[in-house]
Amino acid sequence: MTEPGLPTAPWSPAVTPGGPAAAPTPTSGGGAAAHSTPDAPAPGVLPAVEGGPLGEDGLVQLLTPPGERVSHPEYDAYVAHLTDDDLVDMYRDMVLTRRFDTEATALQRQGELALFAQALGQEAAQVGSGRALRAQDHVFPSYREHGVALVRGVDLTEVLRLFRGVDHGGWDPVAHGFHLYTLVIGSHALHATGYAMGVQRDGLVGTGDDERDTAVVAYFGDGATSQGDVNEALVFASVNRAPVVLFCQNNQWAISEPTTRQASAPIAARAPGYGIPAVRVDGNDVLASYAVTAQALERARTGGGPTFVEAFTYRMGAHTTSDDPSRYRSAEQEQYWRDRDPIDRLRAYLTARGVLSDELVAKVQAEADAFGEHVRTAVRGMGHPAPASMFEHVYATPHAGVEADRAWFEQYESSFLDTREGSHR
Repeated sequence: MTEPGLPTAPWSPAVTPGGPAAAPTPTSGGGAAAHSTPDAPAPGVLPAVEGGPLGEDGLVQLLTPPGERVSHPEYDAYVAHLTDDDLVDMYRDMVLTRRFDTEATALQRQGELALFAQALGQEAAQVGSGRALRAQDHVFPSYREHGVALVRGVDLTEVLRLFRGVDHGGWDPVAHGFHLYTLVIGSHALHATGYAMGVQRDGLVGTGDDERDTAVVAYFGDGATSQGDVNEALVFASVNRAPVVLFCQNNQWAISEPTTRQASAPIAARAPGYGIPAVRVDGNDVLASYAVTAQALERARTGGGPTFVEAFTYRMGAHTTSDDPSRYRSAEQEQYWRDRDPIDRLRAYLTARGVLSDELVAKVQAEADAFGEHVRTAVRGMGHPAPASMFEHVYATPHAGVEADRAWFEQYESSFLDTREGSHR
């Protein structure tokens, strides 16, 4: 039996860039339907190589692991406008996201957080796709989309209020176009699809106005695709041609279960069965992640309906800080993916082009150090909420049942107080 995360037979991606009813017909010219073989790989599409639980063939790629730019006939146009400054900003975003992971993990180990879910190794998929969004677009994340949150302008210390147990979120979803984290696996795919259907019914799709036409993105992992909610979302998205991008970060592990125990073919192969075009992208390639998402968002905003994106990446850290990945995967596999680090890839590309100097690297590192200090200080300064605050913001308007529960709880709490001293007995 092949070890999870190491080579298996390659798969021909039955995915199409067409409309919801398009037939899954592989082509040889690249793009979302591109199929490559070891003998004749399509330009910009990875040939079959070792390392993935279901093979890495068919992945759209614009930057190779060593940082070399490769051309793609369909997706080059989606990154042609990006300037050197844009690419440096992507590099910065990924470095800050990783520093956030490092600091949050350390804070949890020090007892400052109850739990933390890392995004280590998934920075390119998140930053690339997040930067393809427009201001009016709306994101429904799971619980590890820290890079997307950063790009959407969320102060990442607000994310840690959830993991510290201070409140349920801490930021305004409307102000950032970024919904609160969802801990119930897969449920938010339905929320995103419903929101997209609302956008569609509000006439904010296909108007031709770049500042009005709106798309919605739902981020979830490979494990979530085994949930009924995600499959129901695919049905609703397809039949309603909802302007939603269903973005699966396939990091190859649903906690300790490898993708090979969840599916016998790549996750993206499921979408055409619902009538949804799908594409597999190298999730460690920030440029390809940007391009593929930009195309999917364009389809959504112009009335072309949903797209399923499978970003093939790797969870370099643990599922959460309560997990020990050394119990279910090998050092060999981890090293394979360490050699495909998404930050190293972009840094090598920018350095070779003379864009990323030592001084600029040092500047980004200094910003990361200051950011790390900000995270530590903010978390340690978070106070403890009043117990009765759990009854706040449950409903948008007053609710008799909630108010009755609050009154009972406050009376119960007061029964433990020494009224003379104002302290606990």
